Amino acid sequence: MLKDALGAHPASIALPVGATVADLLGAVVSAYPSAVLSGIAVSVNAEYAAVSAPLHDGDEVGLLPPVSGGTSRPAKTEGSSEQAQHIVTYLTREPIDSAALIARAKHAEDGAAVVFDGIVRNHSRGRRTLYLDYEAYEEMADRQMAELAAQARARFGVRHVTIVHRLGRLDIGETSVLIVVASAHRGQAYEASRWLIDTLKQQVPIWKKETFVDGAVWADGEPFPSELSVEGADAP
Repeated sequence: MLKDALGAHPASIALPVGATVADLLGAVVSAYPSAVLSGIAVSVNAEYAAVSAPLHDGDEVGLLPPVSGGTSRPAKTEGSSEQAQHIVTYLTREPIDSAALIARAKHAEDGAAVVFDGIVRNHSRGRRTLYLDYEAYEEMADRQMAELAAQARARFGVRHVTIVHRLGRLDIGETSVLIVVASAHRGQAYEASRWLIDTLKQQVPIWKKETFVDGAVWADGEPFPSELSVEGADAP
């Protein structure tokens, strides 16, 4: 809905030296009165930013509505070759091969592999669904997914995390997001898997459009955490 209000293509806005994100938001509302910015989050150069953050010439600012939760790419891994065994995250426009990714995640030292396989269902809000379309701020989503995987390994002590998310049009029954957590113990794997999908749905900039037999709508996202959201006095 915000993209519809602002237009599909990036815009350049000139601000005085010393301007902040808050100044930019005010300029956007002046230029686009139909834009509703309360509840969004803001990124500067693909990193979440506060409204007080200073801006500089050439910065790329993202206005991010609450997310719902890409470009076919090879599986990305972070860091060293040793780390490459532990984290696999990427976006894809191709069908997700769940079996292959689960097999790749398993290792002889693991006692459990917990899998979250999010699939497109045939109904939502009491209406029959025909298909879904996903889009993302891809550079930022890539980075956020890799960071979440690293945080999960450190926080829960699991060995391996895979996160793969589809973009583009998905038919009923297709996998939209696959998360695989492999660990020596099942408890940590269960906890990490739940934390990953819940946090991904709140923070990774991916949006979903639902097409029904009688219309289409962008899905309402889960609210951003308070430290990321533009609310109250901060909202222009």
